[in-house]
Amino acid sequence: MNPAERRILVVTSFGHFMSHYNMLVFPAIVLPLVGVLKLDMPQVLGLSFWQYLLFGLMALPWGLAGDRFGAKGLTLVMFLGSGLSGLAAAIFMESPRTLSLALAGTGLFSAIYHPIGLGLISKGVRRISVAMGYNAVFGGLGLAVAPLVTGVAVWVSGPKASLFVLAGMNFLGLVLLVLVPLEESPVRQQEASDGDNGMLGAFLILLVAVMLGGIAFTGATLILPTYLELRGQGILEALASLSGKSLSGNLVATSVTTVIYAVGMLGQYVGGHAGDRYECKYSYLVFHAACIPFAFLMVFAQDFFLMVVAGLYFFFLLGMQAIENTLVARLSPKRWHHSAYGLKFVFTFGVGALGVKMIQGIDSLWGIQTVFYALGTISVLIVISILFLIRWTNRFVCARQ
Repeated sequence: MNPAERRILVVTSFGHFMSHYNMLVFPAIVLPLVGVLKLDMPQVLGLSFWQYLLFGLMALPWGLAGDRFGAKGLTLVMFLGSGLSGLAAAIFMESPRTLSLALAGTGLFSAIYHPIGLGLISKGVRRISVAMGYNAVFGGLGLAVAPLVTGVAVWVSGPKASLFVLAGMNFLGLVLLVLVPLEESPVRQQEASDGDNGMLGAFLILLVAVMLGGIAFTGATLILPTYLELRGQGILEALASLSGKSLSGNLVATSVTTVIYAVGMLGQYVGGHAGDRYECKYSYLVFHAACIPFAFLMVFAQDFFLMVVAGLYFFFLLGMQAIENTLVARLSPKRWHHSAYGLKFVFTFGVGALGVKMIQGIDSLWGIQTVFYALGTISVLIVISILFLIRWTNRFVCARQ
């Protein structure tokens, strides 16, 4: 990569890290908040609905703003707004309504990253799939680090401390922007304005898979720390006997969550190179198809077997992200890449916020383990939609020959 490409990748990688870190702090403090706020678990889970909804729905407006005004200023707004929202969440944590509003602010400003950051990569870096893979690894790192750092903060000083940490890490992004000035490549911007109109029909089919994948991703990441704490008592007992000390169930569960997301990071690296080496649509199919058996196995798994199965599930669920983002770049008009990624993440996280309501309903009616029956079924529907995508693109190519 040339220096301009490296600067783009440094800033967007930290932005990707923080966008997912911001969204994964709350799932790690659900059970501690049950005690602090004196609410039932479904009620506490519901506090995050607006956070997840705005994280998705605002992606398109931010993307349109990026195509209109450029990306540098919006990147600054993301770090500043997310930091202030995290600070408000910490200060007003004891008020469920105000906490929910502050969490919504983190979703609103974190939504800037995906349309702006991925648009920058698609326009400013030549080997898109490889760059998307490296960038995805940092998103996975945010997923992995958030539960661990949050669990440690809760263990040391309570859930409020974890929200202060969230605010401070976002403010570090402002420092990064000073140290690594972001430049949008004028050469790539010109290329992006030349008349590639994409494949609209295929892009619309891809959005169906994206929407279903967003529900699966939101549901799985929201429930995982709690699920591990409830069904991983054997892990807690084994670690306590090895250390000879009494350990916090929440700390163990969040630490195991970090290990699982680290496996997902490896999947993102593999997925980025798979998308660069093989046809993206077939790699996309393979990764989503592999999620199906592991989702259903998680209904029955416990303790260390649950840890292994969850690691394999997230290897493929997170590993497909670089492939999916490359498909967006290839199927959408180049001049509208910020908006195309914005639309994608409206479907991924906006409609995907229904995963929060889905988990609330399933947990209340049938129990937490049955959530993974629903996630497995969603993966089956994703595979069907990808098969339609492959058929459509193959017919399109044949029609042009």
